[in-house]
Amino acid sequence: MILRVLNLVVIGVLVLAAAYVYRIKFDATIQAERLARLRGELRHERDKIAALRAEWEQLDSPARIETLAKRYLPLRPMAPTQFDALDRLPERPAEDLATRADPIGGMIENLEQPSRVEVTGTVRPTTSPDRAAVDRAARSTATGASANERSR
Repeated sequence: MILRVLNLVVIGVLVLAAAYVYRIKFDATIQAERLARLRGELRHERDKIAALRAEWEQLDSPARIETLAKRYLPLRPMAPTQFDALDRLPERPAEDLATRADPIGGMIENLEQPSRVEVTGTVRPTTSPDRAAVDRAARSTATGASANERSR
C-alpha cells in the first residue's frame, strides 16, 4: 500500500517536472523568436542608417553644392581689392566694467525681506536674534572672513 502511494507521488512529481521543463522550453523558444525578431529589426535599422548616410554623402558633395550655388546664388569672384591689411582694422572698444555687472549678485542685493516668517511646525520657534547681527554674520561668512579677522 505504501509503495503504491509512493509510486503515485513519484509519478505526480515526474509529471510536474515534465510540465515545468516543457514550460521552460516554451519560454526559451519565445525568447529565441523575440531575439531573432529584434536582430532582424536591428539589421533593418542599420540598413536604413547606411542608406541615409549614402544620401547625405550625395547631398553633401562639394560638386553638387557648387552647381547649386552657381545656379541659385548671384555670386561673383572675389577681387584682390576686397582684401585689406590687418593694421587698418578699427580698434576693439574697451569693455566697460559697469556693463559687465553680476546679474545674480544684483538679484540677491535686491531681494526683499519677508514681512513675517511663517512657522511650518518642523522648526520650533525661538526668540529671534537681532536681524542686523544675522545679516552681518551672513555677509562676513560669504566673504570668507573668519571671526578673528572680523574682530581686528
